[in-house]
Amino acid sequence: MSALIDLLLGVVTSVGGFVEVGSISTSAQAGAEFGFQLLWAIAIAGLMLALLTEMSGRLAVMSKRTIAAAVRERFGIHFQAVPLGAELILDLLLLTAELGGAAIAVKLLTGVGFQWWVLPIALLVWMILWFSRFSIVEYGIGLLGLLTLSFVLAAWRLGPDAGDVGRSFVPSLPSHDRVRYAFLAISIVGATVSPYLLNFYSSGTIEEDVSQDELWTNSVTAYGGNLFGSLVSMGVLVTSAMVMGPLQIKVDSYEQASLMFVPTYGSWGVGLFALSLGIGCVGAALEISLNMGYVLSQVFGWSWSANKPRAANARFSCAFTVILIVASAIAVLGFDPLRLTMISVALTVVVMPLMVLPFLVLMNDTKFVKNQTNAVVGNATLAILTVLGALMAVLVIPLEILGG
Repeated sequence: MSALIDLLLGVVTSVGGFVEVGSISTSAQAGAEFGFQLLWAIAIAGLMLALLTEMSGRLAVMSKRTIAAAVRERFGIHFQAVPLGAELILDLLLLTAELGGAAIAVKLLTGVGFQWWVLPIALLVWMILWFSRFSIVEYGIGLLGLLTLSFVLAAWRLGPDAGDVGRSFVPSLPSHDRVRYAFLAISIVGATVSPYLLNFYSSGTIEEDVSQDELWTNSVTAYGGNLFGSLVSMGVLVTSAMVMGPLQIKVDSYEQASLMFVPTYGSWGVGLFALSLGIGCVGAALEISLNMGYVLSQVFGWSWSANKPRAANARFSCAFTVILIVASAIAVLGFDPLRLTMISVALTVVVMPLMVLPFLVLMNDTKFVKNQTNAVVGNATLAILTVLGALMAVLVIPLEILGG
């Protein structure tokens, strides 16, 4: 019964946790500029994340090691130094953008400049991390994040043509601005398949002490939760396409993006958008901060757990505190959260090959996954993802310069 409850919570809260600044910004821009045409990119990105998430959980269940710990043990610190440094930079940028996004949400509700809200929001995030167990971070905030289903409801109430939506799951070239189209397609992948999500998931699997007998729940949660969560991003894109597209409004700020709710929700629209954005960003900030504590502790062999008293894991607690302080200091300077988000998702694509390649080795090493090694299909899919990741890594920076 406990496994079934955890399964239900895992799938349901994936919906709330899926939408944050990266998903909202890329999906809103894609819908406003290219209609439904980039729905296929969200679908592919969701499948990629589901595949890698399942492997992350399987690795954790079978080896009782997270991704960071397994890479450290299998490849050594000299190899891990590069992806570790890249993840630290990426997570810092993402955390700064999430804090800024949450502050923008409060600004939409109060009219007070977003810089004034960064430090109170950062303090709130730190207090939740300091006083809460892992289940509160994962399930509590995720349940609040179900408010983001308002994007799906808005898309449904706007009544898009089912045929047009269906055809958009088949990749096609736009009639205009193909460079921008390519950049947004790759950015959607970068916004969805973030490195922190995978190590956070594997760390959570260990925190919850999932047994080998419950391995099936990992598969259902990974695929069901992430694909279900993709529906929310699709809701953002469809709503933006239906509202912003006809008005020829390019989404250059979250204030503009909030207008997509007005035709559906009227005077409640901007407030509802702000709550959805704020809860999603706070949830992501909690996960990113906690994951940095996880990663540094697992790489350097420190004691770690969100279920133990913080004083018993002093270096783990110090790690997530420091990253939160640094990100807050950057956010207070007033960098545009939307532009910072687009930069961070592009950089995520650059390091994607370093993130995917170790899976090919780890998921076929019986020392780590025992009798649960990848099948031929899984290895072939990973090989394809590695090649695609390398190709996108080469293209994303030129595309951002030319069409970002």
